[in-house]
Amino acid sequence: MQENPKILILGVGNILLSDEGFGVRAVECLQKRHVWPSTVRLLDGGTQGLMLMPELQECDLLVVLDVALGGGTPGTVYLLEGEDLRKSFSFRDSMHQTDLLDTLIACELAGHRPQAIVIGMEPFDYKSMSVDLTPQAEERLPEFCRKVVEELGRRGIAPLSDR
Repeated sequence: MQENPKILILGVGNILLSDEGFGVRAVECLQKRHVWPSTVRLLDGGTQGLMLMPELQECDLLVVLDVALGGGTPGTVYLLEGEDLRKSFSFRDSMHQTDLLDTLIACELAGHRPQAIVIGMEPFDYKSMSVDLTPQAEERLPEFCRKVVEELGRRGIAPLSDR
């Protein structure tokens, strides 16, 4: 990766379906708790799919925060790369407008595909209509965000300060 890579931390999911909105809530948490360098952008991607292409093409590293179906117990946190990306809700044919893997392929065809990782959590409930996370997911949100910051730190990306 280049010396000053542009990083996009993208929270995705449908906030109307309980834990399916976990990635969006995680980005909100990271924005509230930390001040980030100018090379790091945090974005609520919701369920926008292909509409996110311009943002994806502007970054070098895409860090997607999402729920993931990895077969573990609810609350399990995963780091997904390569072929494992499809365990993330956003990288499979899901409720999102189009899967993010197709969007990354479209970015590649258009000239620039960022490196992508997903940090995801096995959901407790992603089918119930609710704008709130389940109490269990809400309880795990701060720890999940700490793990995101740790993983970014391993890649040389750190917040400038805490709020």
